[in-house]
Amino acid sequence: MAINGLLADALANLKPLMDDERISEDARRRLSQPNRVVEVEIPLRMDNGSLKVFTGWRSLYDNTRGPGKGGIRYHPSVTVDEVAALSFWMTVKCAVVDLPFGGAKGGICVDPKQLSRLELERLSRGYIRALLDVLGPDRDIPAPDVNTNETIMGWMADEYRQAAGRHQRAVITGKPPGHGGSLGRTAATGRGALQVLDIWERRQGRADQRPRVAVQGFGNAGFHFARLAHDAGYRVVAISDSRGAIHRDDGLDPLAIWDRKRESMHLSGGVYCQDSVCAEVEVDQLTNDELLALDVDILVLAALENAVTEKNVDSIRAPTVLEIANGPINHAADRMLTARGVDVIPDVLANSGGVIVSHLEWVQNRMGDYWSEKEIDRRLAERLGEQADLVFERAVTENEPLRSAAYRQGIERIAIAMDGLGTERYFCGDTGA
Repeated sequence: MAINGLLADALANLKPLMDDERISEDARRRLSQPNRVVEVEIPLRMDNGSLKVFTGWRSLYDNTRGPGKGGIRYHPSVTVDEVAALSFWMTVKCAVVDLPFGGAKGGICVDPKQLSRLELERLSRGYIRALLDVLGPDRDIPAPDVNTNETIMGWMADEYRQAAGRHQRAVITGKPPGHGGSLGRTAATGRGALQVLDIWERRQGRADQRPRVAVQGFGNAGFHFARLAHDAGYRVVAISDSRGAIHRDDGLDPLAIWDRKRESMHLSGGVYCQDSVCAEVEVDQLTNDELLALDVDILVLAALENAVTEKNVDSIRAPTVLEIANGPINHAADRMLTARGVDVIPDVLANSGGVIVSHLEWVQNRMGDYWSEKEIDRRLAERLGEQADLVFERAVTENEPLRSAAYRQGIERIAIAMDGLGTERYFCGDTGA
């Protein structure tokens, strides 16, 4: 496929590694484009009897280290370029935290809010039917992403079961408990992001402080991060959704806001007032751009990619940025933040909690036994803590930004797997003896 747009921007992070002699030329070439991108057309019978056709994609970027792994998003702006870029980030992410997976991603160009629940179910099942030949527990394993959840994953797993004629629980992760889903999966991305931030703050000698945090994006990951951070003593002073933002310097209660959002379908309600996220308690109403520019200790990006570009990067005042969304800062803006000394904790490490617990779900499905939520949280903390420490220590040792350190850790592991089956030097007779 043509490499441009978001994928080209994502691959720009590889350029500093291309001169590293530890990365073979073979690995560089293989990592320069996805293995496979499949486009499907999904006919959907609407509740009123009409027929609409929606376009969907599944990108498998690389499966050298194991089957593809990555979510499925429903959004009206989804494109093949976006799906391919997301699959690249998943490839790196799985290697950064040393999971036995490659990277994949899927999506459907649709506004799910315009569909009834029955239409949403039929579309989700249609997506699986269209991709039966490329999915499987040893081939490519989907999971939830933007605008998809455990119910949708349950529909998809059930559709695969019907087509296969047998239970294949490990084909999809993020399913409901009772259908092979793992306890702890829903909160895993936010929980893991907070753990990575905690480790970073301790390394900076700020463990006893109460940092002020602004959270852009209040979906599943943003909410659970904000809730857990609030409980851990961070002062969450601002939260936004797609409609707007609120700010209160004394701090906000994310759980109260979330409860009202679930009742009203947007950030509003009796605790925080009538229009998006305004409040009965005294708060400042902001735009999303104003939230990004707040003078806070930590800016959390938990919405969509390209939230920060060269057009608005100069407004960022936070000394630390935590990426929970995939690709929320484009390459040009990232370089500008680095030049200013802003510490960016990258997505391929910070949001890996979700795929770590997806791996645990996959393992549980395959062995037919299930762990408690306490055990899931323990295993998540153990793996993520070990891998985050490696990234942070590498950044110090190599004197490089956190993103470069994380990418180097992931790409080196992928290259080792690729080179293990032979390189150009090997086949030309150089055995390294």
